[in-house]
Amino acid sequence: MSHHQEDAAVIHRIRNKEKDALYTLYDKYSGALFGIILRICRNQALAEDLLQETFIKIWENIEGYDSDKGRFYTWAYRIAKNTTLNALRKSDMLIQTEDLGVLKDKDTTATTDIDLNTLNGAIKKLEPHHQEALSLVYFRGYTHREANEEMGVPLGTFKSYIRQALQLLRESYKSDFLLIWWLFEIVV
Repeated sequence: MSHHQEDAAVIHRIRNKEKDALYTLYDKYSGALFGIILRICRNQALAEDLLQETFIKIWENIEGYDSDKGRFYTWAYRIAKNTTLNALRKSDMLIQTEDLGVLKDKDTTATTDIDLNTLNGAIKKLEPHHQEALSLVYFRGYTHREANEEMGVPLGTFKSYIRQALQLLRESYKSDFLLIWWLFEIVV
């Protein structure tokens, strides 16, 4: 049974208000969603609370999920991201209170803009399997496990593809790599 078929069966059970089905989805997706939430809020205790809130919203709004419009993970990802951003807005935690030391002076901001055309060009220069691996994980929201199955390769091989692709981008961008990494982190 494929991931999509498994998810469809579990979602059907959630629509019938079977709590065990929610636990199944929690076991499958909580790790990935927690990582996203933690990356945004940077507070483990808050991230744990927001993960629970995310799954409550999934439970309460499961009728809003339409498999014809996209994968369940993408829908759940949007709920997690929006829940986190809304919580941060309410608590004014979006305001940076610490110096991250990214820029040494304000005059350098003009030279640090990412040229998305150049980034896209660098990605297009990669081998097709590297392009697909990056696309699945960073732009389409797949977990590594889902993406390796989509590509039909072992998980270790898939992770090597990601590592190699990022290394090749790092080499092509040298000092600009941190900006590319930052962009990928925002997209995810």
